[in-house]
Amino acid sequence: MPRSVNKVAARHKRKKLLKLTKGYFGARKNVYTVAKNTREKGLTYAYRDRRNKKREFRKLWIQRINAASRQYGMNYSQFIGKLNDKNIQINRKVLADLAMNHPDAFKAIVESVK
Repeated sequence: MPRSVNKVAARHKRKKLLKLTKGYFGARKNVYTVAKNTREKGLTYAYRDRRNKKREFRKLWIQRINAASRQYGMNYSQFIGKLNDKNIQINRKVLADLAMNHPDAFKAIVESVK
């Protein structure tokens, strides 16, 4: 009895993966085994960088808050410490946005904690 293989399903599986790697350079887009390895590596990077993105944004917010609070004679750690002492619950994302886009509102917050 001849060996039975499901050629339709196998081709569908390969085409699906090659469609996902469309736009990659060289053999990464059209050679199945290379594309499969590239896709796996890309998913690994995506998983890692979803976590790294949160770290990067927090670092950016802290830099912006630090720069804005230094204009009013206070560094970042002093500013955050005084916010906590006064029980003002504003997260870093909002503070950074105020510092960048609404300097008057940020100045009011700084004046309230001084």
